[in-house]
Amino acid sequence: MPRLAPVLILLPPSEGKLPPRRGRPLDLSSLSFPELTPLRESVLETVARLSTEPDAAARLEVNPNLVDDLERNTRLLTAPTATASHVYSGVLYQALDLDSLDAAAKRRANRWVVVVSALFGALRLSDRIPAYRVNICSALPGVGHLAHEWRREVSAAFEESVKPRELVVDCRSSTYASVWRPTGERAERWVHVTVPGASHMAKHTRGLVTRELVQAEAPRTPEALAERLSGRFEVELTAPVRAGRPWQLATTPRP
Repeated sequence: MPRLAPVLILLPPSEGKLPPRRGRPLDLSSLSFPELTPLRESVLETVARLSTEPDAAARLEVNPNLVDDLERNTRLLTAPTATASHVYSGVLYQALDLDSLDAAAKRRANRWVVVVSALFGALRLSDRIPAYRVNICSALPGVGHLAHEWRREVSAAFEESVKPRELVVDCRSSTYASVWRPTGERAERWVHVTVPGASHMAKHTRGLVTRELVQAEAPRTPEALAERLSGRFEVELTAPVRAGRPWQLATTPRP
């Protein structure tokens, strides 16, 4: 897969997922970051097995009312797949609205955006996946705590893919942010996008920020990022409190 240049936009997955009605089954060898395949296999096998057990909801740390989601987990290897941009159907991805973008913007989104996932570790929007339900905070028997296990593997993968001093636009929630944090030179242009207010608005705004960024050539510095977004958003850029910490970009859509 191509290197993540000149910008990396990090997104969380959405809780809401649209189960594909048709499509070929999951092919792990086709996913981005193939070095994650061994852990993906272990996580998929364990989630599918646990989802058949009476205490599946508690062990996967999902709402026990989501019976259909847990049942779908048992068919992860045989269920139809669609691109991650279509499976993830929550507020952030509705605001991004990839299908309505022109061809050039779609190409940028498929190259620049990486979704951090509890089941797959890291994905591009063009990767084909089934709908699933598992909590990044859960601990799986024989695998371990998902956030910790993915942190080790994703960090190694990103060290190979993310160039030093590449702009990293971090739109993840706190639980997914723990999976990878830029260090050294990679932290110098790490920008955490914050949104004042409720979680729903934060997700929506981060989707709009991502949409805005992929519609033109990428900014290369935190200052250029703030300038780029200032036409559509109220922005306030704050420098890191110390080395190794991210810039903070407070962002609110303009009326």
